Amino acid sequence: MSTTLITSGKRKQIVRLLEDGLDKVALDDSGAQRIIEHGDELQDGFRKLLAELSVSDRYADEEVETTYGYLSGYKPKSVAEQAKILRELFPELGSVDETIGTQPLPPNAEGYFVIPRWEKIASTYNEAVEKILALIEKTRNGKFYNYRSGELGPQYLRQHARTVKMFERVGKQQKGHDLLVIPAQFGLRHRGRSVRRAREVFAANECGLGALAIGIMLLTHPERLQHLDDLWIDGAGDEYAPGAGGRFCEAPCFGFGVGRVGFAANGVDFADGCYGSASAFPPQ
Repeated sequence: MSTTLITSGKRKQIVRLLEDGLDKVALDDSGAQRIIEHGDELQDGFRKLLAELSVSDRYADEEVETTYGYLSGYKPKSVAEQAKILRELFPELGSVDETIGTQPLPPNAEGYFVIPRWEKIASTYNEAVEKILALIEKTRNGKFYNYRSGELGPQYLRQHARTVKMFERVGKQQKGHDLLVIPAQFGLRHRGRSVRRAREVFAANECGLGALAIGIMLLTHPERLQHLDDLWIDGAGDEYAPGAGGRFCEAPCFGFGVGRVGFAANGVDFADGCYGSASAFPPQ
C-alpha cells in the first residue's frame, strides 16, 4: 500500500464528504457530546474504514506468500556508475543529470536508475528492446535465452499506456538529457503478485517498467539475476500479445535457470512467488 501523502485537493474532498455526511445525521447536543467522549473509538473506526476503502480488492486472490528476494546481493549503483556503463555500451549517449541521484528517494523506491530514452537507441521501441536483449546475451557471454525471439514486433509487444505517460513526463522534466534518472524498485515490492494485481495496487506516482527499462537495469546491475533463487522480474510496464492475436493479455518477464538469464512472457493473471513486478516512481 502506498505511503505517498495525498494532495491537498483530495484531502479537502474527503473532509467535504465527511461534513456532508454529518449534516445528514440528526444529532442533538447531548448526542454530539457522547460522540466526542468516544473520540478515540471514532478515530479508530474511521482509520480502519479508510484503510479498507483505499486499497483495491480486485484480483486480491492473485497474491501468494513468498520469501524470494535479492539472493545474489544486488545493490543499486550510483547514477555516475550506471551512466559510465551505459556510455561504454552506447557511446552515442549524451548527458545525464547526476544531481537527481542526490535527492531523497520517494517512498517504495530502492534507488535511482539510469534509463536511456529508447529513441536514442533505435527508431522504434521494439527495435530498442531487441538491441538491449542482444547486449544482455553479449555481456553474459551467451548465457541468455530469448524465448520470444522473432516475436517482438509491435503486433506482439507494446508499452502500457500508464508507463508511456509517466515516461513522457520525466522526459520533459529532464529535457536535454539522453539518460533519464528514475527512482525505481527491482521487483521486491510486488513479489508474489500477478502483473494485473501489481498494476491494481500501484501508488498514484507509480508505473510498471517494461522490457527495455528492466533490460537496461540488468545491464547496469548484472548481479541482480545470478542465481535460480533470485526473485524473477515481471515487466508490468509492457503488454504482450501471444501469437500476435491482438489480445495483449501477457507481460514480458526475465528469469534465471540452467545457468542463464531467460526472457519470456506470462499471463497478467499469473501469480507465482518467484516473480515480482519492477516499477518506477516518477515525480509528479
